Amino acid sequence: MFFKCKNCGGNILYNPEKHKMVCPYCESEETQEKGEASTYGANVCPNCGGGVPLEQYTSAMICPYCSTSLIVDEKVQDEYRPRRILPFQMGKEACKNLMKERFGKVLFAPTDFCAEARLDGIRGEYVPYWLYDYDTTASFIGEGTKVRVWRTGNIEHREVSYYSIRREMDGEYRMVPADASVRMPDDVMNLIEPYDYSRFVDFTPEYMSGFNSEVYNMPSAEIEDRAKAKVHKSVEGLIQNSYAGYSTTKTISMRINFQNADASYCLLPVWIYDYSYKDKKFPFYVNGQSGKIVGQVPISMSKAFAYSGTLFVSLSAIIGMILYLIKG
Repeated sequence: MFFKCKNCGGNILYNPEKHKMVCPYCESEETQEKGEASTYGANVCPNCGGGVPLEQYTSAMICPYCSTSLIVDEKVQDEYRPRRILPFQMGKEACKNLMKERFGKVLFAPTDFCAEARLDGIRGEYVPYWLYDYDTTASFIGEGTKVRVWRTGNIEHREVSYYSIRREMDGEYRMVPADASVRMPDDVMNLIEPYDYSRFVDFTPEYMSGFNSEVYNMPSAEIEDRAKAKVHKSVEGLIQNSYAGYSTTKTISMRINFQNADASYCLLPVWIYDYSYKDKKFPFYVNGQSGKIVGQVPISMSKAFAYSGTLFVSLSAIIGMILYLIKG
């Protein structure tokens, strides 16, 4: 499917800043209607008839020929229909400006890193996530020590007291995220969190118009261990904070039980900037809601050498002037 404007027939897209569907041609708002499906098959654009590179998990993409935003009907229905979607809050131009502000003055970044032509390649993508809900009960048994040291004349005394530490804790964890895309690096997806889940809305395909998207690549049970690991880390931190004040501590046993588990499928927004330099890829990922950026800026060695050469010449001139003054 695709959405066309009732007024001019143009492809109408979701506008993150206005939080509504906007036609980029006649600027009409909320005038969308579904375009007629093609009779040539799923790999053909229903607008221009050109072949589109539809991959296994693709649920939304941009036609490479006419730039129409396409949504794959069968990938947003039944088991592939997300329960919720977090719409983009930041548009493409805002993301480009953010990259310029953050990296435009990085000393040794390649000259074209923030060039307009490069930044135009930034693409918005809805990443599939599973969100897990848990009720937990945790039990902890440990040992703590407190050390007292004092002196009598030249003799140092040391007293070590041992304590048994026991904790019982109940907790509720809601919407613990784990991305369900093989293409997306899990560590990076963890780093661009958090998202403000209060902005979730019920899913409708209109929010996907103008962006790329995938359906979940893995069922919830396959990646649940990643969500449970986040809960474990949180529970351990809470328990550790509850027995501060000991000189040393040792864990004897710790058990966390997960109850009333539930998983829901949703889509979260990410801007992706694929920058290549010297045959190496430097991908950047931007939280499409908060603007948090994760990525590594490449170093231009020619800039670094030029800078060091200029610095060397400047230092040589200063040293020469000092020597001249000393001799004088």
